[in-house]
Amino acid sequence: MSEIPDLGPPPQRITVDAEQVRRLISGQFPEPADLPIEPVANGGWDNWTFHLGPNRLVRLPSAAEYALAVDKEHRWLPALAAQLPLPVPAPLAKGKPGAGYPYPWSIYRWLDGEPARVDRIADPVRFALDLAEFLAALQSIDSAGGPQPGIHNWFRGGTLRTYDKKVYDALAELAGHVDAELIREIWARALDARWDGVDRWFHGDIAQGNLLLADGQLAAVIDFGTCGVGDPACDLAIAWTLLTADGRQAFCKRLTVDDATWARGRGWALWKTLASCPDTFEDPEDAKEFANAQRILGEIFSEYTASAVTKPNP
Repeated sequence: MSEIPDLGPPPQRITVDAEQVRRLISGQFPEPADLPIEPVANGGWDNWTFHLGPNRLVRLPSAAEYALAVDKEHRWLPALAAQLPLPVPAPLAKGKPGAGYPYPWSIYRWLDGEPARVDRIADPVRFALDLAEFLAALQSIDSAGGPQPGIHNWFRGGTLRTYDKKVYDALAELAGHVDAELIREIWARALDARWDGVDRWFHGDIAQGNLLLADGQLAAVIDFGTCGVGDPACDLAIAWTLLTADGRQAFCKRLTVDDATWARGRGWALWKTLASCPDTFEDPEDAKEFANAQRILGEIFSEYTASAVTKPNP
């Protein structure tokens, strides 16, 4: 077995405000310096994100580890965009450290749309098929020279064993609140499911906040900071975290996912869901977050136990 990667300590995040962004832009890109700058609501964790006028945005990594993705995005996003069926972020300029900010940063073209939500999707099966078409196109792109799993994407595309300790740490914290026995069974099945070793492109964080809707339909896919080449099973987690049962079945069939890949995808969904569970449930927001995690675990459990194989019947 290959060596299990070390995730290292949690990133040490820094804060950024609009005035600091203005100083960065005026010092390096005077042309848009007079445009209004406003924080993006729910702008993400890995980056601080700001509107720059009506059709641009600024993304500034919040920690050194997240800054590793900047050069990757500028190198690969234009090449990927030309071969994908939906709009993806277009980098317009790359900034340098300055104004008290220590990392490279980016200006992108703004993409309109609202983050995907179950109650905002017009046709869940159509949405699932459109997403599968996007991922099929992404996986078909030549992977030669693409970025291998590493700290730049927290080892997405690599072995699930990287997250084994975190899963069991979460189970210890959630004792009595989740079906630990079933979780261990599903996780063990995912760890044992072999990858064929063929590198394919993956996004790395196909989550509802990175899927934009227009008129209830999938309109764009954003935030490629965790993209790379390797095992694309990590992109299947959305089948349990957002898709309906019918959508999940259509998604699996369109991607022609084999049993082992489906099991690994389920494992990614399981880990991501456990990782999102709060440590306590006393705060109302924590209780809401935990209720959502319980909903997703229910999807994972019901799909797993309802099938004798590890993917839905086509």
